[in-house]
Parts: sequence; structure tokens; C-alpha cells
Amino acid sequence: MRDFDYKKISQATWDSETLALVAQIHEFKGRQALFLEKSPAEFDKLVEIAKIQSTEASNKIEGIITTNTRIKQLCMEKTTPRNRDEKEIIGYRDVLNTIHESYEYIHISSSVILQLHKNLYNYSGKGIGGQFKNTQNYIAEERTEGKMFVRFLPLEPFETPIAVESLCENYNRVLNLCEIDPLILIPNFILDFLCIHPFNDGNGRMSRLLTTLLLYKSGYMVGRYVSLESKIEHTKATYYDVLYESSKLWREGRHDAMPFVKYLLRLILASYREFEDRVDMVGEKNTAITIVKKAVMQKLGKFTKTEIMEMCPTIGKTSTENALKILVAEGTLEIHGKGRATFYTIK
Repeated sequence: MRDFDYKKISQATWDSETLALVAQIHEFKGRQALFLEKSPAEFDKLVEIAKIQSTEASNKIEGIITTNTRIKQLCMEKTTPRNRDEKEIIGYRDVLNTIHESYEYIHISSSVILQLHKNLYNYSGKGIGGQFKNTQNYIAEERTEGKMFVRFLPLEPFETPIAVESLCENYNRVLNLCEIDPLILIPNFILDFLCIHPFNDGNGRMSRLLTTLLLYKSGYMVGRYVSLESKIEHTKATYYDVLYESSKLWREGRHDAMPFVKYLLRLILASYREFEDRVDMVGEKNTAITIVKKAVMQKLGKFTKTEIMEMCPTIGKTSTENALKILVAEGTLEIHGKGRATFYTIK
């Protein structure tokens, strides 16, 4: 049976890059707390935007999609699902809302993970929610000429329940000892969870929900305001590459978790940096044109009206559109395309 002795991590030697990433995240975490103390209510719109982005991105990684309009309506509970994909989307929405509202009271255990998985599939009708896998699964990819390549062979079904229980027990034990920084411990837990691959379906989405939950419980709240799942979706190729590298020799307990650890640390750090970029747009009482101009000056290459609206949640759609028109008229921006294909560039 695979061993999960996280105390060994405390004996490891970390390179300067890893230590620097952890130190920077600690610094950003402290600054975020100060920003939120000054004007917490003004960041509520960022929370709602992040929820929508997280729900959309995490499902999109697994090929579960719907339109931009529908995803917003579903996340805001203004409509009901029309198809199987939308049923799975609202399942993710509900679990994410539970984490946002009750993370302090959610204990990390095998039974809780099963319950979260059950809630994820509440509307799907698949009958697999809340049950560990009953058949062997594979982490594979399709290569040239349609040939499948098995990147990793997870634990077998009969090993899974004991492994997940051991994983949670060891994580809680070591976390309570305060000997290992949670920023190092959490990626190791998520990597082990993905390597166990405990469910017939939903392992990737569950891993991202658990990442958010574990970070919240350790005080790293940036995922409330900037979607971690969206950043994973935008770096999906790298995500799969580091997961492959870190899973080599995992079954023998001789794997190197550092590629996956560093990937997740960089992602968290990038999210904190984006949060601070948005603080100016949220915290100051500026005119719409000033807010939009600050936002567009942070963009490189082409960008859309929707992207600017997400960066400027304190102003409405009409104000954003009017500000963009002014910036085009004065020569700051150039508009390209028509209708849904419209995008902007800095002139």
C-alpha cells in the first residue's frame, strides 16, 4: 500500500526558487488582508466574478461547456440547466459555494471528500457521486494517428478507500504539527490525490475544489477574488506536463513532487499579483473613464470588452462601453472586428 508520510517533507532541502516563491506569497497574503480590512464590501463583485470564472474554467478543462451568457445565469441561479453539461456545471457551482461559505467548518477526511463528490454530481443522474471508483482508471492522452498513450496508472479500486483515508489522516496530522509550511504541504496532498485518482469521473474538478478548500483553511484567500481554476485552464499544457513529471515513480514512493509544487506556487503568486492589480479599480472613487483607462493600460496584445468589465466590477456594462468608445475616439485604443468578434488593442 502506498505510504503518505508527510513528515519526510520537513527533512527535505528546498531550493532558493521554492523558498522565494513561498516568501513572496506570504508577503502578498499580508498585504491582501490590509486591503480587505479597509473596504471589504467593495470587493464583493470580485468574489462573484471569480466564482463564475472558476466554475466555467474548471469544467472547461474537462470539456464541459456552455455559452458565456448561460454560465453567468447558471452561477447566479437565474436559470435551470438544459443539458447534461449544464447539470454538471451547477453541481460544481454548489460545491464551490459551500467551500466559500463554510470552509472553516469542513474537516479534511475521506467521508467529506465523498460528500463533496456526491454534491458535485447531484444533478447529473450518473449515479456515481459519492462513490469511489469500481474499475481501474488510466491517465492517458491521444497522440498521433489516434494512438492512446498511458501517462500514469493510478491505484487500483480495492486500494483506493484506504489510501484516501491515509492521505487525509497524514495531512491533518502534519498540518497540526506546524512543521511544514502549508504552501508546500497542500501541493503534495493534491498531487497524491490526483495520483490515487479515487473516482470514476470528476477527479480533476475535485482536485481543484480541494486546492481552493485547503488554501482557504490555511488563510490563503486569493481564490475568492481571482480564479485559480481560470489560471490553470490558461496554462493547461504546463499543468499536465508537471503532473506527468511529478507522478513518475509515484507508486514506488520515489517521485519528485517539486515540478508540481512550483507550478502551483507560481499560480498562487500570479493570482495575488492580479488581485493587487485590481485593487486600484475597486478601491478608488474614480470616474468610469479613469477606471477603464487604468485597466486597458495593464493589457498586452488584444483584449475584449468582457475582459475589461471583469477588471472593473464597480462600474456597469454601459459605463464600460462608453469609456471604451471615448478611448477609441481619442486615439488611445483601436477597435477591430464586429459583433461578438470585436476586440481592442492599445494604439
